[in-house]
Amino acid sequence: MEQKRQIKLVVSDMHLGKGRDLESGSLNSLEEFYYSDKFVEFLNYYSSGEFDNAEVELIINGDFLNFLQVDYKGHFLSVITEEVSLMKLKGIIKGHKKVFEALKEFAANEDHSITYVVGNHDQGMYWPATRAYLDQAVDHAIKYKNLVYYFDGIHIEHGHMHEAANRINPKKFFLRKNLPEPILNLPFGSHFFLDFVLKIKQKYPHIDKVRPFNRLIRWAMINEPWFTFTSFFKLLGYFFKSIFVKDPRRQFPFSQILKVLFESAIFPDLSESARKVLNDDRIHTVIFGHSHVYKYRQWSFDKEYFNTGTWTELTSLDIPNMGMITKLTYVLIEYPQVEIEEDVDEGAAEENVESIRPRARLKEWHGYHRIEEDVVVS
Repeated sequence: MEQKRQIKLVVSDMHLGKGRDLESGSLNSLEEFYYSDKFVEFLNYYSSGEFDNAEVELIINGDFLNFLQVDYKGHFLSVITEEVSLMKLKGIIKGHKKVFEALKEFAANEDHSITYVVGNHDQGMYWPATRAYLDQAVDHAIKYKNLVYYFDGIHIEHGHMHEAANRINPKKFFLRKNLPEPILNLPFGSHFFLDFVLKIKQKYPHIDKVRPFNRLIRWAMINEPWFTFTSFFKLLGYFFKSIFVKDPRRQFPFSQILKVLFESAIFPDLSESARKVLNDDRIHTVIFGHSHVYKYRQWSFDKEYFNTGTWTELTSLDIPNMGMITKLTYVLIEYPQVEIEEDVDEGAAEENVESIRPRARLKEWHGYHRIEEDVVVS
């Protein structure tokens, strides 16, 4: 008797906002996800054909929803209550109906499941109300993981906990002291994004999507000198205010801000963090997202690190990869199928199956062939 095929799909950093088209009829310059059709195809592919009778788990590894770039009644707030997060979630679902209908259809199969690991752009998914609403939207009880998802020697987390700017207090997801109602305990990076970066993105939407960032700075100093210098002094002012102005809605010690300055990177390399996690003898595979840069590294014979990259667009200023880069990357985890002899004791058979290591591979989704499609304009 052959064991049922079992696979897990790991995606991250899709950054779904309110949709490409706003209710006013204008384009949403802050929307970053343009691949709804391809994601629908992705889910359909792993639900049919050779995967028709397989056990498939979709693991959303953080930043699937981009709460930070969704307004609340026209304002981008850093004081985020449960009500604010719920309203933002409703706006995202309304703006990406195809995606959530596809998730609902995917989850309707009794052999399918969805696990959601919360990242730094979708901290709104810590609230009970948002979890209940998303479950209702896809008609499925999603399994939520606050920081880490571990199984069968595989360690999955978004990756923001390994970076000073976006690290949160794992024992304090919410702030309550001296406040009328609980709010999200946002990391320094989220406050910086909302208070500083977002104002720049409204004029230059792709400014945080360019790499290497130091080349962008050089380009800006030559082509936009006034903007570059004024932004630099505003940046100094922001850090000065963060150090000396006390606010119960944000709690950042001076030591943490120093770490942020020393570690600052638009695209952090999490390879060293992955290697440290792999020092645990129980772990053979680490999967991160967050950096927006897909990656594979191997240490020794059986220690592997994968980064799922992003389903959003990046612009490269490196000569070999000059221009727009879009790779819809993900990690496929597959368990080996084994023959289970009918006369073998059931417990011994289960032990034999569990001893077989699942294997992960970095993949790129190309989607089905299309003769034409709309050009993305923002």
